[in-house]
Amino acid sequence: MISTAIRVARVGSAAELAAAALMMLGFPCLMLAALIPSVPAFAAAAAVTYLADHYLHRRGSYLINRLSKVRAGLSIRFLIRQLLLVLLLARADLSESTVFYAAIACFLAFYGFQAPHSALVTLIRSRRKMPVATRNLDLGSRIRIPDAPPAFLLDRNAEKMLHLDLAAVVGVLVTAATDSAVYGFVGIAITLVLAFGYVVALVPYVRGKSTPPSADEVLAATDSWLREHRPETALYFSGSKDSAYQVNMWLETMEELDTRPLIILRERAILELMAPTTVPVICVPGGVHLMNMDLSTVRVALYAANVGKNIHLLRVPTMKHVFIGHGDSDKLASVNPFSKAYDEVWTAGRAGRDRYAIADVGVRDEDIVEVGRPQLAPIQTWQGASEGTPTVLYAPTWEGWDGNPGNTSLVLAGENIVKKLVKADPPVRVLYKPHPFTGTVSTEAAAAHRRITALVEKAAVARAGDARFTVDTAVQAQAKAELTRIEARLAELSGAGAQKGDEAEASRDGVVDVQKHAEIARLRGEWDDAYWRAIPSWEHKVVTGAEPRLYDCFNVSDAMVSDISSVVSDFIASGKPYAVTDSAELGAEEFKRQNTAVRAAVILSNSAAELGQLLAAVRDPAADAQAAERQELKRYLLGPDEPTSIDQFNSAVRQLAQKAETRNLGQENGTSAVDAPAAAADLANALPGDTDGAAVKG
Repeated sequence: MISTAIRVARVGSAAELAAAALMMLGFPCLMLAALIPSVPAFAAAAAVTYLADHYLHRRGSYLINRLSKVRAGLSIRFLIRQLLLVLLLARADLSESTVFYAAIACFLAFYGFQAPHSALVTLIRSRRKMPVATRNLDLGSRIRIPDAPPAFLLDRNAEKMLHLDLAAVVGVLVTAATDSAVYGFVGIAITLVLAFGYVVALVPYVRGKSTPPSADEVLAATDSWLREHRPETALYFSGSKDSAYQVNMWLETMEELDTRPLIILRERAILELMAPTTVPVICVPGGVHLMNMDLSTVRVALYAANVGKNIHLLRVPTMKHVFIGHGDSDKLASVNPFSKAYDEVWTAGRAGRDRYAIADVGVRDEDIVEVGRPQLAPIQTWQGASEGTPTVLYAPTWEGWDGNPGNTSLVLAGENIVKKLVKADPPVRVLYKPHPFTGTVSTEAAAAHRRITALVEKAAVARAGDARFTVDTAVQAQAKAELTRIEARLAELSGAGAQKGDEAEASRDGVVDVQKHAEIARLRGEWDDAYWRAIPSWEHKVVTGAEPRLYDCFNVSDAMVSDISSVVSDFIASGKPYAVTDSAELGAEEFKRQNTAVRAAVILSNSAAELGQLLAAVRDPAADAQAAERQELKRYLLGPDEPTSIDQFNSAVRQLAQKAETRNLGQENGTSAVDAPAAAADLANALPGDTDGAAVKG
């Protein structure tokens, strides 16, 4: 029942739900206490509403945002509490006292301060909002960008300002309880002085040297950097904050490009959610600003999503435009007709090319280039079953929005799968890594997840007491000590490099320390190694949270059970045996016909009766009837292992940059596209992409 209430109220926890309920009940209690009148009851109810309100604001509760939509916003709640305090004074026969009139005057003056306070905060934020926000550009060396105002002045400023009435409320309540007017006047004075001081403290930040330079100066400085840095390959991205992962998945690839990279974002929310990178980043919210930006040296533009704002860069003829997407699957989004707007479409393997041919959406076969999936480089290729207890990863996807039973195996098959795995003989280890969104829509999926978690944890306890399984305590102790050391160093590095201040200050100081960035990457690899050494190789484990990552779970597993999702396509890169659940009960043949990625999988029914085939393949390579088929499917979906995907990607960038340069030289020389081969001889000195000035190899 509580979980249902939490979901309906869209709060994050039982504590948050309790705080919301207390705040809602607190105001009727305040009215009742004022009418009785009872000063102690009023004080208690007021304390509850203050604390609950503060807690919900600190948690960023969804409920707080919705209250403002129904005329019960923050200011209204404080005003009601103050009016009820005045009612309490009247009911307590203090309506003729000077404190009564002083309290009314105080609250009127207090609300009088709200207007200039709000106006100043709005003005400061407006003046400090940059036309472009950047990372790794070092704008501070080109233009003067002042420090941001102290965080305590602007963070949750409305809540802080309104809470200054606490001194007056407490003072008046003490006066009502003791009949001594001194407390009331002192509290009133404190509230008014603090409110006035808050307003005065904001004034210096709206004028003079405390404000950033004009938009024209910022844009000129950005163009100056672009002319000096001469970026050659740009990753362009636009989308909602929920889609930030789509650009994050390409960051490491951009860092490994042979050409000078640049990332162009269109939404500030994406910039805030973007993972750390050494690549220069420019966030340009305004379409006009982007179209006027000097991107004359860019020869290849990469697009990770099909969105309307792509047109602002697609209009530039001096660069070639490529759709690289954010995943390679059988979903309809992978063959969007909008893709024909680009010069080329890059897919992982032959499957992507065939997908466009079958869809017949206007993308020409000659415009498709197979480049592999550079993001899959961390996935290790299978070298046969590991020594000791084999590990099977169960990584189901979430239930989705449409209620389709085929979305996830959790509800209909999850428990059957896990029960068979934990009871397998010879034994295997089970890693259960659910999708982060599991249970957010379906209560049945949430309940199934809890039962599966309980199954795995119970089996882990039972196995720990089994004499067949031993623990090398020295190895574990050493690994745990390493984990502690690594986590402390990571916290130190992350804390030292944390961005502070607002957008303007972050643009000035947001230059990643390359050495620190590399050290963090190295330490994360060491952390992963120590994490798995700290756990017995036979211990069942529920893996949630950001660390260890899914690919890390791939690497320590000998096989995987999952559902139709990108998880399956990615796991195929390992070459390991895998099973996929046909939860919609289409039948194995139809299931394979509809989903390319499962053609080399063991297809499970909801009873998981076929799981023995997967376990046999893990234990004995001779029993792995689908090994050759998996390798063939891997090449079909992801391309060949050699050359590596990043080499294929870089080669594709170089070749397309050459086409762009050929076209541009033709335009300069007055030659047409058919004359382009004649102009190609001039490219050795003109083509960007080789930072040392050497000719680029095709």
